[in-house]
Amino acid sequence: MQEFKIYFDEILDRKSLPKIELELLTKAEEILKTAYAPYSKFNVGASLLLEDGSYVVGSNQENASFPCGICAERVALFATKANNPHLKIKKIAITTKSEEFNIGEPIAPCGMCRQVLLEYEGQQKEPIEILLFNETKILKFKKAKDLLPLHFSEDRLKRK
Repeated sequence: MQEFKIYFDEILDRKSLPKIELELLTKAEEILKTAYAPYSKFNVGASLLLEDGSYVVGSNQENASFPCGICAERVALFATKANNPHLKIKKIAITTKSEEFNIGEPIAPCGMCRQVLLEYEGQQKEPIEILLFNETKILKFKKAKDLLPLHFSEDRLKRK
């Protein structure tokens, strides 16, 4: 039997983070307020730090026709690639809030968002650091691949 090990740092005191990461978390919390989640009642905010020091944010956007909605992470990632395709993504911070659910631990991105993160990480040939957080805890991953060890990749496909 083989095992996967996922490495991350658990941070319980925000004050120990560098100023730029505190700003990243603040921007994710601010954009969280713009989430449109009348069906799930589960708001998500994401903030990206780009290599030039700029930020791009996104919040989840739902729709009565459920497949039409989109996650906060992909809103921010797609906006970045559409408007700044030449800039590398250094970090992403993701936070959640719900008035109907108790969210005890930081929430990780869905599988689709993990795949997009992983593909962008591969395109830029540099890791994207991930910070998942709530009011009490921050989980810090060094790269997107840490969240999706058995990822889909076209280079794993072989033509007959």
